Amino acid sequence: MVTQGTAAEAQKQSAAERALGLVRSGMVIGLGTGTTARYFIEGLGRLVANGLQVQAIVTSTDSRRRAIASGIPLREQIDSQIDLTVDGADEIDPAIDCIKGRGGALLREKIVAHASRRFVLIADDSKVVDRLGRGPVPVEILPFLWERTSYGIAQLGGDPVLRAGPDGPYRTDNGNLVLDVRFEGIDRDLDARLHAIPGVIEHGLFFGVAHAAIVGGPSGIRVLGELG
Repeated sequence: MVTQGTAAEAQKQSAAERALGLVRSGMVIGLGTGTTARYFIEGLGRLVANGLQVQAIVTSTDSRRRAIASGIPLREQIDSQIDLTVDGADEIDPAIDCIKGRGGALLREKIVAHASRRFVLIADDSKVVDRLGRGPVPVEILPFLWERTSYGIAQLGGDPVLRAGPDGPYRTDNGNLVLDVRFEGIDRDLDARLHAIPGVIEHGLFFGVAHAAIVGGPSGIRVLGELG
């Protein structure tokens, strides 16, 4: 019997496999972070083993470890745009706006996404929502006087909770803290309002960044937006 969990994993894998069809030799590829991005990284490693010539920019230490294990050549710097970035998402709405960062890599993921000619999301069907905000919005903040930053976010109507790690507060690869914040409603103005709070480094709202989303579902693959 196929369980809901194994079905979701199969959907993630099928979305990642479809995204691999966008890769061409000579590209610089941005590699996302998380369970769905893992399938793309592993698949890209197989293509590299078969002779594909690419280089990759990673968004986290976890993705770096996976890319190295898969034999994918890495770059630390770029002097032009990244050709293609493929990453997962926590929520995707019909406009292909999304929430990312529940895996903790939101800042680096957003930097890489904005540096890319094409930014494509891959996900299973459970990540598609009618409206963003089913779950919390991750917000990366400075540890210094973080309680004041949290208070500022609460003044916007958010309900911030400090993310816990195994040995105290969770720390990003950048050494910062993450607040998981629930909002009653999410709109594009929230982007600017969050950035106006001293101590907020980045948030997981990605408005107008993704070009397309490849979604695996029970009936196969569907594409939101244009793959190009």
